[in-house]
Amino acid sequence: MNAKEKLPQVVDPASATGKAREAWRVFGIMSEFVDATERLAHVRPAVSIFGSARTAVDSPYYQLAEKIARLLSDSGFSVISGGGPGIMEAANKGAFEGKGVSIGLNIQLPHEQETNRYQDISQSFRHFFARKYMFVKMATAYVVLPGGFGTLDELMEALTLIQTRKSVRMPVILVGSAFWAGLLDWFREQLVTEGMIHAEDMNLIQVIDEPAEVVAAIFQYYEKRGFERLPEEHELMLNL
Repeated sequence: MNAKEKLPQVVDPASATGKAREAWRVFGIMSEFVDATERLAHVRPAVSIFGSARTAVDSPYYQLAEKIARLLSDSGFSVISGGGPGIMEAANKGAFEGKGVSIGLNIQLPHEQETNRYQDISQSFRHFFARKYMFVKMATAYVVLPGGFGTLDELMEALTLIQTRKSVRMPVILVGSAFWAGLLDWFREQLVTEGMIHAEDMNLIQVIDEPAEVVAAIFQYYEKRGFERLPEEHELMLNL
């Protein structure tokens, strides 16, 4: 094909209908943001907990997530999870049985995600990006337990937003040092060495295995400044 030649125009006889559907879809997405924001506006401070949906109830990771969430809940935090099974269920269960609020941000999937029963507030989403936005918007800290692609996606999203200063800085705590060791080594040996990230970017991540120390690290981070967002941070999150 000559460089100046253009691809033929493809006329979709149903284009008008398609445009209308896309427009209504935008309104549906907007409604997810509005509904979730209104329902969760009072939730402060909150910790978002991530981890695998495939983790069995008798797994040490499940028990660890449940204990961390219970300690956070009894310390005055709301706990946010993805609302499904595995680590998500453990996080909601621990929070539900504590003094704080247990929140599940559930996602509708082709093969329906099973919603766990340990939720004081259950918010449903059709779109992953609207759900991920609420994880970030509501969080005072992130606690990340072992998981797969979804967990890694949420972890990288949090790190990217903090690194690029599109989100406020907050604790990002990885639980399970043996599980995360290889990934962190790769960060240092590949990303830092080849200049893909700065060495100080590794300081965005903490690795803590003991539940009580996870809670203590979050309190220590906010000890001097308090949990209320500063005016400039509030403005930053409005433009997330």
